[in-house]
Amino acid sequence: MQGINLKDLKIYVNQTVELSIQDYSGDEQAAPFIKKSLVKVGLCPEETHVRIYFDDRNFFAIPRSSQVTESEKEWVAFDEASKLYYVIRKV
Repeated sequence: MQGINLKDLKIYVNQTVELSIQDYSGDEQAAPFIKKSLVKVGLCPEETHVRIYFDDRNFFAIPRSSQVTESEKEWVAFDEASKLYYVIRKV
């Protein structure tokens, strides 16, 4: 596991992906995967979170200190403080 590296996320920009935010139990019932096109990734002004944008205004933010695991088709960040998993899957 490692912290978030923006370079690793940039491969998903201009791609349609499946996204989900899941609780610690990994229960997909509470947060189903949705298909979105990502337009950019970047840091918030305080540089504490990574922002993943769906357009010029709408984004979700992941704590930069989250631990990341990757596979060929999936990127997962786990935030220990909130016990949430942020999942991006290739379509």
